[in-house]
Parts: sequence; structure tokens; C-alpha cells
Amino acid sequence: MILKADSDSYFVFDLDDTLYSEIDFLKSAYKSITYEIAPGIHEQLFEVMIELFESGGNPFDYLIERFPEKKITKEKLLYLYRKHYPDISLREGVLEVLLRIKKKNGSVGIITDGRSVTQRNKIKALGIEKYIDKAVISEEFGFEKPEPSVFKIFMEEGNGKKYYYFGDNINKDFIAPRKLGWYCIGVSDKDNIRKQNLSDFSEAFLPHSFINSFTEIEII
Repeated sequence: MILKADSDSYFVFDLDDTLYSEIDFLKSAYKSITYEIAPGIHEQLFEVMIELFESGGNPFDYLIERFPEKKITKEKLLYLYRKHYPDISLREGVLEVLLRIKKKNGSVGIITDGRSVTQRNKIKALGIEKYIDKAVISEEFGFEKPEPSVFKIFMEEGNGKKYYYFGDNINKDFIAPRKLGWYCIGVSDKDNIRKQNLSDFSEAFLPHSFINSFTEIEII
């Protein structure tokens, strides 16, 4: 897919399961949590948590029951999950796309739902802060997708720009930017933490096109 980048173009990206694989964040969090709770056996605990997650069990309930003497709470585990500094990396091809956009004087944005500290830690861990012109995080902004205002904030400079949006969540990623005239690109969810059935959605919710990898994107 060939996309043109210049000073009149804005490329906006979802974060989780778009620029990186969210399952990697989950694994990173589980490793951090198990090391905090029981460093001597953290590797074994991590394996059990992953098995429970993949089978539909509750890893947090397991830890609470496994270590009653530590008086662990779900609130504490959620805090550790959200606040840890993650070990994650960009999907293949993402960095090359960002570099090419910036080289062509295009603008780069991020729209992501979630808590400020969690999402900003992800952005920092991915090493992409210096490429981002504007990041809209739901906790900071006060609204979540698909609220149109989170997309309109990128249009404050005027509607003369060409807008591209990359996302993965059919339920909330594309319906608003499509209405605003943005060109929407869906990133395949084959490796994503949440699976979707496209037949459950009307055309208004779907992107204009799909990619399986950012290596399919050529910026000119």
C-alpha cells in the first residue's frame, strides 16, 4: 500500500495491538508482578499465570489464593500491572514507517484509551516519543474512542490536511474517523489479545482497507 506523506498529511495511530502486540505488555506485567511477589519462584509463577490466562482462568485470583500470608489484593495487582515499566517492542515495519513519514515532513499522532501513566510508559518503552507530534490519551483528555472529539483535536489546524488512521479495534476505532473523512487502515488482529468477527459489524465500523503488517506500507 502506497501512502503519500508531506507537510499536509497527518498519520494517526492507535497504540495497543496496533503499534505493538498487547500480549507482550501482559507478559511483561506478569513477569514484573511475579518477581515482586515471589522472586525466588517468579519464573514458575509466570508460566502458571500465562496458562491460566490462555485457558480463561483468573491469574490474579490464583496469586491471591497461592499467597494468603502476603495479603495480596486485586487492587494491588492491578496497580502493579498498570504502573510497571514494560518490556515491549514495535511491530515489524512500524519504525521504518514513522521515520519515512517524518522525513517527508508529515505529522504523527497517537490516540489511545487508557491511563496516562500506563500509556505513556508504553510510548516511552517503544522509543517513539521523538516521532510523535501529538498524543491523545483518554484519561488525560476525558473521553474515549469512538467519541469524535478525540479525533477532531488533530484537526484544529484546519481541515486542509489529509488524515490517515491506523487501528485494530473494529468496535471503536474507525466509525468516527470515517465520518470525519479520514482514510482508515485496519491492522490484522491475528496476533491480538482480543479477537473480532468482522461479520458482526456494518460497513460504517470497518476501515477502508486492511494490512497484515506495516511492512506492506510504502511512504512516498
